[in-house]
Amino acid sequence: METLVFLAKLGELTLKGGNLKFFEKRLTDNLRSLLEGVEAQIYLRSGRMYVYGPEKSGDAIRTALRHLIGITGWAQATVCEKDPEKIKAAVEAIAEKAKAEGAKSFKIDARRADKAFPMNSYQIAQFVSNDIFENGVLAVDLHNPDIKISVEIREKAFIYGSGEKGHRGLPVGTGGKGLLLLSGGIDSPVAGYRMLRRGMTVDCIYFHAYPYTSDEALQKVEDLAAIVARYGIFLRLNVIPFTDFQMRIKEKSPESYSTLLLRMGMVKVANLVASHIGAKCLITGESLGQVASQTVENMTCTESMAELPMLRPLVGMDKEEIIYEAKKIGTYETSILPYEDCCVLFSPEHPVLRADVAEAQEIFRNLDGEDLIAEAFKNREVKHFTAKNALQNLI
Repeated sequence: METLVFLAKLGELTLKGGNLKFFEKRLTDNLRSLLEGVEAQIYLRSGRMYVYGPEKSGDAIRTALRHLIGITGWAQATVCEKDPEKIKAAVEAIAEKAKAEGAKSFKIDARRADKAFPMNSYQIAQFVSNDIFENGVLAVDLHNPDIKISVEIREKAFIYGSGEKGHRGLPVGTGGKGLLLLSGGIDSPVAGYRMLRRGMTVDCIYFHAYPYTSDEALQKVEDLAAIVARYGIFLRLNVIPFTDFQMRIKEKSPESYSTLLLRMGMVKVANLVASHIGAKCLITGESLGQVASQTVENMTCTESMAELPMLRPLVGMDKEEIIYEAKKIGTYETSILPYEDCCVLFSPEHPVLRADVAEAQEIFRNLDGEDLIAEAFKNREVKHFTAKNALQNLI
């Protein structure tokens, strides 16, 4: 049975000096979690991750590498003895396949980790590319080639094409834990993904106002949590019943403040959940100026309820940038399903744009909603998602 070999290039973690082993172990452990139950071997050497597995494991390995955070790119490699003619034949096979798929140009990237090999990197590149160019298979383009063919001389020769881009950043689990305020919209799943790329473990909290928000809206959020879990290895979703608190806002506050007060109440519940699970920060999908609740003044009011730092990884991004990233990670199509969350359904026609913190806090206190916040926390439902289960339908 043929053994498949995949090479992944490590990213930012290689800069970690004395802590490098800790980051490498976490990256390896994360990939093992993604490949739970799959026949595969994983090794790390000299800034490369090697994954070996039988052909039957190929799809699972590819899917796992597409969701592993901490690598800059990966490719399936051809492995052969360090014989120049065998290396050249492997390079030519990749070039011929690329031509058949429409490529017109190529570039060779040669690296000689084994200094005992008789050719240096320049000589390797020249030797293996000569016939491809001379025989008109592909033209040489050193700046913008259709395919880059890499040759790495290590304990064996590893040859591979352009491969796929990876998810740069630090391995999940190396940057503490955060609690993501997850809605059914486009922004918050992207915010969670961005913090995963900074090494954070992310759990989620969602506010459900049944019957004003439907079971379909809850299922939509669960589906988003499952997609985020593909990158986050393990994720818990805390579903908070929030109808009573929203009705209290409707009964006792100015309509223009309803969305702002709702978000302030959400942060109060998030404090309780974060303390319970050991999270060190809150994460939101807010982007400055995108909606009325996201002016500097209104975000200041919201944050005044927080007992932990509030991280806003999207604060300087525009909607087009956020949508692009949502499509890249696979959340966009779910986010745009027509099931609204409680923020949208209770949104006032003329919301306050630049609330004063002291005034907003006074209105919030007059709600007398602390008992409802405590009750919502007490009655939360916790759902668990693992990357392994979330990836099953992609294999």
